[in-house]
Amino acid sequence: MVQRHTVVIPTADGSGAEVYPLKEWGRQHPDMFPDGFDFVYGTSHSYRKALLQRQGWTKQESEAEYRLIAPGAEGSIGIVEDLLGEAEPVERGYDAPYFSLEYQLRDFLASNLSTIDFGGKRLCLYVDPTGRDGVEYPTAVGPIDLLAVDNEGSFYVFELKRGNSSDRAIGQIARYMGWVKQTIGRDKEVQGIIVAKNVGENLKYARSVLPSVTLFEYEVSFSLRLANNVEAVRS
Repeated sequence: MVQRHTVVIPTADGSGAEVYPLKEWGRQHPDMFPDGFDFVYGTSHSYRKALLQRQGWTKQESEAEYRLIAPGAEGSIGIVEDLLGEAEPVERGYDAPYFSLEYQLRDFLASNLSTIDFGGKRLCLYVDPTGRDGVEYPTAVGPIDLLAVDNEGSFYVFELKRGNSSDRAIGQIARYMGWVKQTIGRDKEVQGIIVAKNVGENLKYARSVLPSVTLFEYEVSFSLRLANNVEAVRS
């Protein structure tokens, strides 16, 4: 399983912490890295090694995620531990194709949102006033896989699972939806969408009391078309 690398930064008022994708945050804060650091080709391991060499930085790790905690964010360690959770293994042996990495599913949906019918709605990525789009959108309670809006301005929070999805996904998406509702979406409708290869019965039961959350199972289709023949050139 490939770990997601993130950084935990204390909020300006010291009341909590915000979580950002490691490489994106690093490129925006080059002063936190040694001279000559390769921000283009550097690996996640080189990014985290550089930060851990700085005084006061600590780490937390699960199978699914590797988090680097900045000095001053220690007071939010309980929140960080809750956000880490445990990795959800992907079962092998599917008869049909599936996305082997979660970012592949995320990037595909992000690039094709406007062409996919989500229960009669056509969506597009949310873009905030700073120009930050809704892919891995950073929040005080963890990064949202995808944050989208419809043509009426309603928000859609996506939680993506490349394989099977347990009912733990309900707690995750509810947390993100709550953050959106209390911050950027105060006067807007907020919907949740969980996309997985297989949706289990436990998750369906959990969702049954949360009508603002919708479950989708994805399918991957791939075909080859013979292309040996040279088309005749018309004179």
